[in-house]
Amino acid sequence: MTRSDRAPENASRRTPPPAPMPSGPGSPVPSRPAPGLSEEDTAWVEELTRSWLEVHKKSATTLVLLRLVRDHGPVSAAQLAPLVEDATGWGLSERGLYRSLRRLADAGALEISRADVARTGAKRQDFTLTAVGHHHLEGIERARLQ
Repeated sequence: MTRSDRAPENASRRTPPPAPMPSGPGSPVPSRPAPGLSEEDTAWVEELTRSWLEVHKKSATTLVLLRLVRDHGPVSAAQLAPLVEDATGWGLSERGLYRSLRRLADAGALEISRADVARTGAKRQDFTLTAVGHHHLEGIERARLQ
């Protein structure tokens, strides 16, 4: 059975898939047909994966950021960026990372403190998990296991 056999009747009206995601090491999308799948089924898997990521990446990023700040905090956004990429394979833009951190801070899950940068004296923002953040993370992890 191919994807077209499983597709709903209105599949032809479906919006075109977003631009291709990078494939290769660390990518959730196969770079060639998966064993046992046709090229058409592999393309369908790629489309499903892209759409899942579009919907769930923000939630998954929340979980990853809370865990990383818990394990490495206090930590700056510049220190978090490579940790996020190592943990997930996702490259977040600087703007996207700061937006996610700000959203978590506004929710009370993270505390932002100012720290002096060595040699320059400039201030950077360091992030620490708050008590609310610890309990929020525990709740997410408990729910994930049920």
